[in-house]
Amino acid sequence: MKTIGLLGGTSWVSTIDYYRYINQFTNEKLGGDNFARCIIYSLNYGDIIEKNKSNDLEGLLTILTDACTKLQAGGAEAIILCANTMHRFADQLQSKIDLPFVHVAIATATEIKKQNLRKVALLGTKYTMELDFFKDKLAEQGIETIIPEAADRDFIHASIFEELGHNIFKPQTKARYKTIINRLAEAGAQGVILGCTEIPLIIKQEDSLLPVFDTALIHSRAAVEFALNQNMER
Repeated sequence: MKTIGLLGGTSWVSTIDYYRYINQFTNEKLGGDNFARCIIYSLNYGDIIEKNKSNDLEGLLTILTDACTKLQAGGAEAIILCANTMHRFADQLQSKIDLPFVHVAIATATEIKKQNLRKVALLGTKYTMELDFFKDKLAEQGIETIIPEAADRDFIHASIFEELGHNIFKPQTKARYKTIINRLAEAGAQGVILGCTEIPLIIKQEDSLLPVFDTALIHSRAAVEFALNQNMER
């Protein structure tokens, strides 16, 4: 079993789910009293927010590189970025850290292909929805991505940072998410990616008429497959 290095704190709320899922899936595979070998480096989210506000991408990369280096020094044999948005730096981090990264978008594409879907909606922070780092990984697998209209993207982004990341879940926020998903279904989406690890805290499969792809769940399972040498592509 490889030791998994979890880079969390972005946010702490969803990092808890990663830790829980990874241990549950490891136990499902191995049984008995077996659980994951893992190390968590939890960032101060306030530092990340400040760098985002000033668009200090080099500063963000420095923070993430330092965290990955410390995970490696602590014995991690693979890195899991416990946030979709942080994967905008995944390729750069991979070039700096001599450890494999299990990429959330590649793992998600694998699950989408299992259901033979070709067009999916992507929800997440504005960075995840509007930049190409996630969509390009899907496109490499022949999967088309659509995103919500601008006003809905603004709403989703704000809800993640002002509510979900603080463990706040409002009925009206959930209702708006459901409306957004319905609009995307009307636009031709065959499934919906919950591309921020906080969104599955408020939206479940029963809330969507489309198949839901919970990236925290998918990514955690992929991490366990990798750690247990189950031929998981990274």
